[in-house]
Amino acid sequence: MFGDKWRSFDGAGSLVIKRTDLYVATATDLVRALRKARQNDACPDDVTIDLAPDDEYSPKESVVEPISFTLLDNGSLAIRCTFDTDVYVDDDEEAHEIVAPLIEPLLRRLRAKLVAVRADGYRSTAPYYHDIIITAATRDKTLDQLYEIGVSIDALLAAAYAGRVTRETVADLVLGGRPDLLIGLPEGPWLDVKACHYDLSVDRGKISLAEAVSRFANAEDGGVVVVGMDTKRIPGGEVIKSVRPVPVDTATMRRYRQAIESRVFPFPAALKIDPIETTSGHGLVVISVPAQEEELKPFLVHGAIVGGRVEGAYISIVRRSGEDSIPITAQQIHSTLAAGRALLRRGQIPSIEGE
Repeated sequence: MFGDKWRSFDGAGSLVIKRTDLYVATATDLVRALRKARQNDACPDDVTIDLAPDDEYSPKESVVEPISFTLLDNGSLAIRCTFDTDVYVDDDEEAHEIVAPLIEPLLRRLRAKLVAVRADGYRSTAPYYHDIIITAATRDKTLDQLYEIGVSIDALLAAAYAGRVTRETVADLVLGGRPDLLIGLPEGPWLDVKACHYDLSVDRGKISLAEAVSRFANAEDGGVVVVGMDTKRIPGGEVIKSVRPVPVDTATMRRYRQAIESRVFPFPAALKIDPIETTSGHGLVVISVPAQEEELKPFLVHGAIVGGRVEGAYISIVRRSGEDSIPITAQQIHSTLAAGRALLRRGQIPSIEGE
């Protein structure tokens, strides 16, 4: 039973549930039920998720998602992610060597652990379907929370093997050692790349970095800045043409953070600056700017570059539109301030952490 719904087997050893069932069941409840079923020799091989609409339920005819759950031999619950490639892999060890470096940085961020990679040993022709087995803490978690871990892994694998790169996966691809998969990707509303480091020894470089970060902080969906990749111009914009590693060290990363902290207000929530070493002492820098709360906008930059000149006393506000950075107009700034004053008079202004 999941909530008030009875779920049954597909005739091949898997228990079939619906997407909505993930919200009403905790991971602990499922583990307890699967362990009890195992004692009675009735434990399913997997708990799969039916893709049919909620009002349709036919387990023996179901088409299921690539994310499922399984009970390991040690009695712990695991997330199974199935992905397909056109590349044949001989065995589990080879599959592990290919997949593990790619997904390990994401797993660390998700506080999950890779248990196994199982190569497709049944098909003689492409596509080949491989399984990734992952565990994560289950205490006080719904099945939906574990499912979202699987979604993140699935998105990264889709980006790596099917070319479906998104804002959410671009940083994970670079962190996973596959920046080459970004070649051919256009710069746009959520992606900006630089061939060389910002010159943080001068105000111009600090302001340029701060503007790059604030553009994405002011955007609806955030964005990613990658330092160490070159572009080429094509009709309609620019695309990434090559990886061009830059020097990476602790001191440089510290200067990046200090420049952003001193030039962007407020400091964007959950901003990350990650150095990825590709060769000895060289690599890429990934600055990830998550989507920010609307109440914190607009993000201001202390300083501006006006007509090619650095104006250190100015305050600038920029937003991202395609590849271009567009200054927010005086009318927009005034509207924001006026709206804030109106809320303040009514006592409805939200508090900002630290103030």
